[in-house]
Amino acid sequence: MSVTSPGSSPVSLPRERDCPFDPPGAYGVLREERRASRLAFPDGKVGWLLTRYEDVQELLADDRFSSDRRRTSSPVSAVPIPEDDRRRLGSFIGMDPPEHTRYRRLLTRWFTVRRMRGLQPRIEEIVTGHLDAMERAGPPADLVEAFARPVPSLVICELLGVPYGDRAAFQRWAFALFRIDGTEEEVYAARDALWDYMGNLIAVKRRQPDDALLSRLVHGDLGKDPSAPLNDDELTGVGLLLLLAGHETTANMLSLGTYALLRHPGQSRLVRERPDLVDQAVEELLRYLTIVQFGTVRAAREDVEIAGVRVRAGETVVASIAAANRDPAHFPDPDELDITRDAAHHIAFGHGVHQCLGQHLARMEMRTGYPALLRRFPTLRLAVPPDQVPLRDDMLVYGVHRLPVTWEG
Repeated sequence: MSVTSPGSSPVSLPRERDCPFDPPGAYGVLREERRASRLAFPDGKVGWLLTRYEDVQELLADDRFSSDRRRTSSPVSAVPIPEDDRRRLGSFIGMDPPEHTRYRRLLTRWFTVRRMRGLQPRIEEIVTGHLDAMERAGPPADLVEAFARPVPSLVICELLGVPYGDRAAFQRWAFALFRIDGTEEEVYAARDALWDYMGNLIAVKRRQPDDALLSRLVHGDLGKDPSAPLNDDELTGVGLLLLLAGHETTANMLSLGTYALLRHPGQSRLVRERPDLVDQAVEELLRYLTIVQFGTVRAAREDVEIAGVRVRAGETVVASIAAANRDPAHFPDPDELDITRDAAHHIAFGHGVHQCLGQHLARMEMRTGYPALLRRFPTLRLAVPPDQVPLRDDMLVYGVHRLPVTWEG
């Protein structure tokens, strides 16, 4: 992906970060210089990049822009989505109303604040169990493998009714799917494997129903929704979206957030000692880290004026959530991690009709996980020099591949 400005040659937008917790510095430069920057995409098309909070928020709420992935260019990959690909069914984050509305309305009641609070005792039990295992094994440990990945994976598997013993397979396929340098063959192979896995699971739920969410959807538990039951392709798409989003994003927030807190011991101490600040800490970490690192894409349905430029029909606009969450016009000293600030108006979960469906579940897992970890291991620290922590800058979802930690046993 390249950035262009009027009268200048394209300039590559770097992925390299001066600090592992900050977005590339080029975003800040562009945010100061102009509201919209011209972009050249890997597929050869040209579009726009928005980096200011108000402009990003406006774009995400504007129904003149489409979320349909068949219309948009990817900022990091030229792998196309076939026009007639049935595997997009149920992946409603890449759909527009009214198609998107049907899925959203059907699923929203399963992810309300009230339902997520009902899961809190089980989430606490899962967190405690993994901390117990870490303590028994003793230091050192890879926090990703011992805690950050298995906690949300087990939670979402239980919620959906996915066998937790299959996690190694679907996590391997997800890794291939989320790599930004994957080949077309690798991406399609991973997507096909995931589709087949979930399709087979849906067939099992038809024969052997249980009380988990997938089975409830398979057997037509639509609540007050008057729409027809989902067919198998739709159920497969919905199941995959919930499974992948449910473990991938929270796992990376738990690991990268812990890394950030360990690098900011004063903030870590506040999380450990001040229960009244835990909610604020989670919101600030979401703002500060913004792990969906390459932004959110939309395609103009018509010629549109936004951010001081005219976007032509069909052009793709990338909303940099990471840059918006570091906009000094909305967050004083935005490059400082400060868990005492009010960061609740961040847009790490997006904005508008596509705002993250699972945000309440993610918050519950983080509100439980961070303080429990830091209180159980008050001497927790990195087991390697900070520059030896391998970052996920090669993935669509940012984080760390491993987080070696140790503590006083």
